[in-house]
Amino acid sequence: MATNTTGVYETSLKDGTKSFRASITYKGKHIALGSFSDAQSASCAYTQAQKILEDPDWTISSYKSDQALPFEKCVVLVNYRDKGLYIPNPIYLEKKFFLYYLSPSQILMFDIDDLFYYSSHKIMQRGSHLFVADYGSQISILSRYGIRSYAVEGRDYRFVNGNSGDLRYENIEVLNRYHGVRQYNYRGYLKYKAVIHVRGDFVIGKYNTENEAAIAYNKAADVLKKNGIEKNYMQNYIEDLSASQYADLYTSIKISPKLMKLNAASG
Repeated sequence: MATNTTGVYETSLKDGTKSFRASITYKGKHIALGSFSDAQSASCAYTQAQKILEDPDWTISSYKSDQALPFEKCVVLVNYRDKGLYIPNPIYLEKKFFLYYLSPSQILMFDIDDLFYYSSHKIMQRGSHLFVADYGSQISILSRYGIRSYAVEGRDYRFVNGNSGDLRYENIEVLNRYHGVRQYNYRGYLKYKAVIHVRGDFVIGKYNTENEAAIAYNKAADVLKKNGIEKNYMQNYIEDLSASQYADLYTSIKISPKLMKLNAASG
């Protein structure tokens, strides 16, 4: 039901409680601004939205925490005003990248190629974990770069410029692609160590290549399972090896003799 206040409509929640919705039309597009508990707050939100859309000097940094209009909606309106593209998530477009505002002080940067995905997937946060809801599951945004859920920054991946909010592909370097594989430097040469968790981290062996370490991990997992240690060890899949090449390496790769002797009683 329309009220006497421009852009404000009275409605009711499922329990019968009154609610007031604010909306505004700009460049022919009807934009919902949110629901509010009273008409005054809804009216303030409308007035603030109007100010943002009409005043080019109002920027995202102009936001104040005591405003009725939610911060995310402010970002949406500024982007629509400046760039002419309405995006429902708190995104501001630049030429070759875009900014995703989790809050006024927490800003993520993405390649423009990811715009379609994040325009329709809202980023949520739990602690330091960033994720989206996709197909009924919580998907870590780092998984889009091939980074596993239990990966450790600095060991398994790193941000080239040191900024963990810069999620452009050029700024993310995956150091360890496989389960149980660790990079290390030996006398100036890059080497790989394979590690598997039994009672703690158990060193399977040290290898010259990443593929060898990944296959050594698979072999260790097979040995442990054969010896009665029932743990959910995920196998590594090495894309750049044919089945015969994998089989040859699997056969020739040596793993720790101590691990060969581990069984359910000891592990």
